[in-house]
Amino acid sequence: MTKGKFAVGALIGAVAGVVAGVLTAPKSGKETRADLKKKADEMKTEATKKADDAKKKADKFSKDAMDKADEMKTRAGNAVEGAKAGFNKKPSDK
Repeated sequence: MTKGKFAVGALIGAVAGVVAGVLTAPKSGKETRADLKKKADEMKTEATKKADDAKKKADKFSKDAMDKADEMKTRAGNAVEGAKAGFNKKPSDK
């Protein structure tokens, strides 16, 4: 199971637990709706925060990967140029 699937399952489980807890509490309908709204707002805030954190990590990973790719491209180009220079040298140019 991937981490993403686990996270989605955990989120669904948490939501179900909160809803079940609020709905089974001995409160009036008005209080229950207020509690549901409050919990929904809290969970939305938390989900937004986690999504922002995930985006930052993904952006950093992407930037690091691009930097590494650029470095490898430069190194490969240098190696090709060095190989060409060595190949083009005549044995008497030692």
